[in-house]
Amino acid sequence: MDNRVPLAERMRPQTLDEVIGQDEIIGKGKILTEIVRKGDPVNLIFWGPPGTGKTTLARILAREYKADFVELSAVTAGKKDIEVVVERAKQNWNLKVRTVLFVDEIHRFNKAQQDAFLPHVESGLIILIGATTENPSFEVISPLLSRSRVVVVSGLSKKAIREVLERAIKAEKAEGRVTDEAVDYLAELSGGDARSALGDLELALSLAKKVTKKVVIEAAGRKVPGYDKKGDNHYDNISAFIKSMRASDADASLYYLARMVEAGEDPKFIARRMVIFASEDIGLAGNGALGLALNAFQAVERVGMPESGLILAHVVTVLAKSKKSRLTTDAWYKAQDLAHKSMNLPIPLKIRNAPTKLMKDLGYGEGYKWETGFKTEGSYLPDEIADQKIFPVG
Repeated sequence: MDNRVPLAERMRPQTLDEVIGQDEIIGKGKILTEIVRKGDPVNLIFWGPPGTGKTTLARILAREYKADFVELSAVTAGKKDIEVVVERAKQNWNLKVRTVLFVDEIHRFNKAQQDAFLPHVESGLIILIGATTENPSFEVISPLLSRSRVVVVSGLSKKAIREVLERAIKAEKAEGRVTDEAVDYLAELSGGDARSALGDLELALSLAKKVTKKVVIEAAGRKVPGYDKKGDNHYDNISAFIKSMRASDADASLYYLARMVEAGEDPKFIARRMVIFASEDIGLAGNGALGLALNAFQAVERVGMPESGLILAHVVTVLAKSKKSRLTTDAWYKAQDLAHKSMNLPIPLKIRNAPTKLMKDLGYGEGYKWETGFKTEGSYLPDEIADQKIFPVG
């Protein structure tokens, strides 16, 4: 094959048997293998991180179906491109040839664009295979989602990446040129992305006759893990961070903090979530927690990175180790729910403001005294819900 073609493309598997690291979906009794075995095409949406083989799997399936494979990128394609594909599919239909439409980054298609090929998916004119790095539940329209199977394509393990690299080294006849330490480091850097690992390997091979860890570092530079601040990684990491603090697991809390900081997450975003956590999960168990979290937010604003990482770590450790109480949080949610259901109930006359004589004559503020600690008899809640208890203590 032409060496001008990138190594990642040259190493692209041609059959399911050649695919590495997707044992959850390929193999005896697994979904993709069974789809191919039955020979009955299914609309699919591959959901997984970059470099895990989503495009490769789509091409393999199209080849197994003996179908015409049409590839679109949602980043560049428009409604006109979809119309062209539909016309091509109609011609294929007349020739008794199936059409597989692969839409890369399908989450970037808007509703109108997704609606455009929905009827043709429903009719069977087009077999749709979409690929997305984002949760399809939020990004793909319900009618399309209901007509497709979502298949999770996992990030590759370090062991799987090593296998991919070793296969590529053999194919390039480069055995003996790449040290085991270099292979291990390439796998470590990849973050589960085979395309990234192969790209780094290709560059390293072009830089030196002997590829060592030092050469790999030179080739790869400082790589930051794939982390989209608007994508699933963002939400998954902050969720893990909060849940770890809630569980009083300081180790995990610091780890997820470090992952976010390393990926370039906005430290003020992290600090804001810590402020919320101090009230939501610590509450009355540690009244100083909210003040400390607010101080951390202010310090992050004034100091900036990278030193703010230490400030965040300091306060995260305190929050994780603090006693937890959700008394106030639960009471607040109950109060909101009760208020929502009873917004029209009249406020008791005894605690209404009475700025005029008429209001006083009508009983507004009757018996109320402007004295510290003064309390009238009975509940201050509206009469209809006077027996409700929102806060469980006192």
